[in-house]
This record gives sequence, C-alpha cells and structure tokens, in this order.
Amino acid sequence: MARRKIKRGPTASSAIMFGEEIRYARELAGYTQEELGKLLHLDRTVISRMESGQRKPSIDEVEELDQLLDTGGLLRRLYDRVDWTAQIEHPDWFQSHADLEAEVVGLHAFQANYMHGLLQCRDYARAMFEAGGTDDRPEVIEERVAARLARQERFLTEGGPQLVVLLDESAIRSVVGGPKVMVQQMQHLLRIARRGNVVIQVVPFTARTTIINTSMVLLEMPDGQHLVYSENLDRGSPCDDPTVVSGHRRRYDRLRGDALTASESLALITEALEGFRDDAERARRGQLAQEQLQRHERRRLHRGGPRVPRPRARA
Repeated sequence: MARRKIKRGPTASSAIMFGEEIRYARELAGYTQEELGKLLHLDRTVISRMESGQRKPSIDEVEELDQLLDTGGLLRRLYDRVDWTAQIEHPDWFQSHADLEAEVVGLHAFQANYMHGLLQCRDYARAMFEAGGTDDRPEVIEERVAARLARQERFLTEGGPQLVVLLDESAIRSVVGGPKVMVQQMQHLLRIARRGNVVIQVVPFTARTTIINTSMVLLEMPDGQHLVYSENLDRGSPCDDPTVVSGHRRRYDRLRGDALTASESLALITEALEGFRDDAERARRGQLAQEQLQRHERRRLHRGGPRVPRPRARA
C-alpha cells in the first residue's frame, strides 16, 4: 500500500527549534557535545540527537540543562510548547503505522500476551524493551520508551480519538518487569479507562471462542478510509484492501462479543492488581529475609575467624 502523506502543522519543527536552542546555549557556554554529555552522564550521540530534535529529553534533563547552560529557565519554559510527536523516530518498518496513528479518528485493537503499546506505562514499556530489544544500551532504550509514550499522547488528552482495546486475559496475567511494575501497569489501566474516549475490555480465558493468533489494529482515518494493521514476530504491515479489512473487522466484532463488559473488565483488572500487590509484598519480604541471612552469615564468619593478638598498653 502507498504510504499516506501527513500534513504537518506550523509546530511540526518545534522539536528541531528546541534542539537548536540547546545547541546555541551549549556553544555559548563553551561546551562540546561530549563535554556536556559527561556532565549529564549521557553519551555524545544522545546530545547530538537531542540537538537535532530526534530525542525528547526528560524534564529532569531539561532542568539540569537550564542550570548547566545558565539559560534562566528558558529551556524548561519552551519544553511544554514542543510538539514532540512530530519528530520522534520509530523503526523504519513501524514508521508508517506511527504516521497513521497520528491521523486516526478511531482505533480498535486486539492484543494478547502483553500490553498494547498505547496502554503501557513507562516502567512497563522500559521492561519490554530491556527484555526483547536487540540494542540494550540505556540511551537507546530510553529513546524507544519516549517514542512509545509519545504515541499515546493524542489518545490520552482531552478530545482525543476513540481508542478501544480488547486485551486477551494473558495480557494482564503475564508478568513483565516483576510484580512492582505490574502493579503500576494495572493502576495505569484503571486511570486511563476513566477517559471518555478510551474503552478497555478483557477477553477472559474461559470465554474466548474466536482465535486470532496475532495482534490486530483497525484504523479509521479522517477521510472515512479504514485500514488494518497486524504484526508478526518483529515486523508489521498496514493494509487498505476492503475485503481484507472487512474480514478482520468481522473477526474483531466476534472477539468483542467474547469480551467482558467495560465495568466487568475493570473489576478483573482490579483483581489482578491486588494479586500483583500481594506478589510484590512477598518478594519484598523474601528480599529482606535474604539480606538478613547474608548479614548473619557475614557476622558468623567474622566471629569464627582467626583472632589476631593485639599489644596491650603498658601501665
């Protein structure tokens, strides 16, 4: 399918302009990219991508930049005015889908095994990239997390497009990043499900009669066109063939018929949240017990070691 062209608004280059302000302030302060990177504990390439508008810095990084470069808080004030979604880069094979997401008026998705990208909290997204990425450099992982969170922004703001996600029960039962991360993720689901444009429904293990072996996304564009996007292990592709889209829509509708209602789904998510809280507490107690045992062993070894005679002070 031909790639759709996206019209960029007047703020589409604001990330680049923000990066240029960083570069100007850095050069004025007499730092090289490498020197500034060392002060921020970042690689030089991260500074380079930040200055080119390709990397969204964290708020903490921006505030530290303001101090290091003596900009009087200018960067922090500009930060909230930047359209980050216009510049953040995604993998080439995924970029076409990210572009479509930036236009849609409605998105319907089905996800099994793990949380859909538009529903992931920060720590869950980070754990996903740490577990499954081919490049585990911290700066690369953080860039990917930022890109994923940037995709969510237009769906989780006032007046955002409709977002309906069917989650196979496996998505809320599979542990990613440990119980503490799962507690955060379940809390995140409960928060965003309160938004008027967001619907989250769970397809329980016991009720699923329709089998879909891959994730699926149905996209509704402003011009009325409908597309379907699906992924295999590490690639995805959109399709606008009306026959294919219609077939996937019918399968999606049957699957939604297997799902719990929105309120029932939130009750199941709440139940999962309590379970993960219990798991996190057990893990915390186990870690404390292990630390106490290690301290005990160290003290025992110290007491059982050879005694070294010490000279006594003469009267």
